Amino acid sequence: MVKPYTEEEEKKVQVKRMFNKIAPFYDFLNHFLSLGIDNRWRKKAIRKLESLQPDTILDIATGTGDLAIMANKMLSPSKIIGLDLSEEMLTVGRKKMVKKELDQKIEMIQGDSENLPFEDDSFDAVIVAFGVRNFQNLEKGLNEMQRVLKKGGKMVILEFTKPRNLLFKTSFNLYFKYILPLIGRITSKDPKAYKYLYESVQAFPDYDKLVAYMENAGLKNNSWDSLSFGICAIYTGEK
Repeated sequence: MVKPYTEEEEKKVQVKRMFNKIAPFYDFLNHFLSLGIDNRWRKKAIRKLESLQPDTILDIATGTGDLAIMANKMLSPSKIIGLDLSEEMLTVGRKKMVKKELDQKIEMIQGDSENLPFEDDSFDAVIVAFGVRNFQNLEKGLNEMQRVLKKGGKMVILEFTKPRNLLFKTSFNLYFKYILPLIGRITSKDPKAYKYLYESVQAFPDYDKLVAYMENAGLKNNSWDSLSFGICAIYTGEK
């Protein structure tokens, strides 16, 4: 298990502290370091729900709420709840919701994705962008996401992957291992946050391995679609 700072402290405590520290810079760095491609990835992930037209959506590891905002714009559900460990990220997100007049439509709450504060069968869809990689216990997190899904509901996961093309993999690794952490360190003042990004991607079970975890969690019709030469992938499953 890759942790942001030390081996001794549990991962979720460190992840919470890391995102609390970088919250003021998070949106800028996300869009800048990905050259804006991250918004296209989110749109493609949300399109996986268009045929379902969910009325209630849970956005796990919502951060500052970008995925929730996009889901609201594209799907117009009656309610979206965004949940995150980091109160500082949520503070930034709540300000965005007020500014966009979405604070009555999108509720931002602090919570643990591995111990969700919701009843069974509560949501038509559960979505998460770049969050499952940060779970302390991946199996527990996926089980919780499956638990709160209604029967017939759909889970959509957007997550970084390891490119398989050798040439692109080399370029990707150079950027993620050296250039991205340098820019992140200068901007966010946290030297380990973006080093952790690279290390966590390398250690994460992607592609068919993550699909196997989803199947073990009780999801069916699981599949993945690679994006941008394998930089990330969209995983979908149904309850």
